[in-house]
Amino acid sequence: MGLWARGNVETGTRAGVRPAGRATRRLLIGVALGFVAVVVVVPVLAVFAKAFQQGVPAYVHAVVEREAIAALRLTAFTAAVVVPTNVAFGLAAGWALGKFDFPGKSLVTALIEIPLAVSPVISGLVFVLCLGPRSFLGRFLLHHGVRVIFAWPGIALATAFVTFSYVAREVITAMEAGGRDKEEAAIVLGASGWQTFSRVTLPSIRWALLYGVVLCNARAMGEFGAVSVVSGHVRGETETLPLHVETLYDDYRFSASFAVASLLVFLAVFTLVAKTLLQRAREVPS
Repeated sequence: MGLWARGNVETGTRAGVRPAGRATRRLLIGVALGFVAVVVVVPVLAVFAKAFQQGVPAYVHAVVEREAIAALRLTAFTAAVVVPTNVAFGLAAGWALGKFDFPGKSLVTALIEIPLAVSPVISGLVFVLCLGPRSFLGRFLLHHGVRVIFAWPGIALATAFVTFSYVAREVITAMEAGGRDKEEAAIVLGASGWQTFSRVTLPSIRWALLYGVVLCNARAMGEFGAVSVVSGHVRGETETLPLHVETLYDDYRFSASFAVASLLVFLAVFTLVAKTLLQRAREVPS
């Protein structure tokens, strides 16, 4: 009798919990979807609605005009230089921090995280103070015909600074998770350092490396704060796509501004899709 009663109580409790749990789950999913809709979907739709407000011809004209093409070219060229540089640094940092122990390792790791904690505007100001025309090094470079601030080198340096953590963090995490057993076994079998890295380490971190490259490229092409400080906003020369969007908006060319901004939205969507695919690839055992 006691067992029958207890079984009924447990069954009733479970039956009573299930609807409540289901309702709670639906509520949480609804809140999450509503938040995403308000914060992400609605702004993205608003960008495209404003971009095509004056029709497709006006949209195409805003995207292909000379200043927009120059901004796109500068943005792509900067990313093409900065991203491979950050990949080289990320691999070197990952190899050193993920596979070896040495004095100051924690300090180096903390220094790699600094760009993620410092405001991009502050980063740009630091470069202006260190390499601007009023600084000792800036005057020296100008005297030898090298202009850094308010020119492309300053844009590249500022972009490299705010993005160099992305590849390094992904690679360091992957190398630490992989351990050192495979590398030690390869060295014992007679492999050189380069053979060990290229045939053992690199294949094991390929997805983490690609993931870091995608994030680094997206941030490099969309960076505004640091680039805005060091670029000088010279139209057709030192304006990247984000800066060109601001210039058009300040000129009250709102539709053109949103048309150019839609290019950055396309980049964000591409980045999201690439991240999703890479995350799935990393979850599949090799």
